[in-house]
Amino acid sequence: MDLYYRPGSAPCRAVIMTAKAIGIEFDKLIFINTRAGDQFKPEFLKVNPQHTIPTLVDNGFALWESRAIMVYLAERYGKGTPLYPPNIEQRALINQRLYFDMGTLYKSFADYYYPQIFQQQAPNEEQHKKIETAFELLDGFLADRSYVAGDWLTLADISILASVSSFDVAGFDLRRYGNVARWYELAKVNTPGWHANWAGCLEFQKYFQK
Repeated sequence: MDLYYRPGSAPCRAVIMTAKAIGIEFDKLIFINTRAGDQFKPEFLKVNPQHTIPTLVDNGFALWESRAIMVYLAERYGKGTPLYPPNIEQRALINQRLYFDMGTLYKSFADYYYPQIFQQQAPNEEQHKKIETAFELLDGFLADRSYVAGDWLTLADISILASVSSFDVAGFDLRRYGNVARWYELAKVNTPGWHANWAGCLEFQKYFQK
């Protein structure tokens, strides 16, 4: 089972933490230098024509999109894991939070910070407001529960932890959102693979220091 990845990528870090939480290891971690265009090389395009990371290859089965990979790993190798329990309503809530991360929280990070990092554009205040809206929503999700989809760690926490830690190293003030700040400290302690995630965050932080 091989994972094509980049350490600083939040989606890649989410997959790595998921594997740690389930207790599985990748045979190979294959570094894709997206800044150098590795994702467009013919050998990678044969695996993933959408040329995105992370990409998983498990005994010839190729899968991309981090949250799809996370669910696949839980269902295939984590039978009965509380990370993705069999109860339909619990899974539905976890899925909703995963989609929230993809379409709202992490998207707000990418839309605000990536143009500044990779295209040297000025900060866009309208995009920053979307970050604040996303964190207000997340803070509300956590108002009456310890974790984002219930009272225990799930795939939703892992995905959102990868995103929130990216905001952390970007200098976004999480302390304004009390429930998020409380959850963040709890998740850092209780999520397997946190140290690998943080190492990737520090690698990504270099872009903010230039």
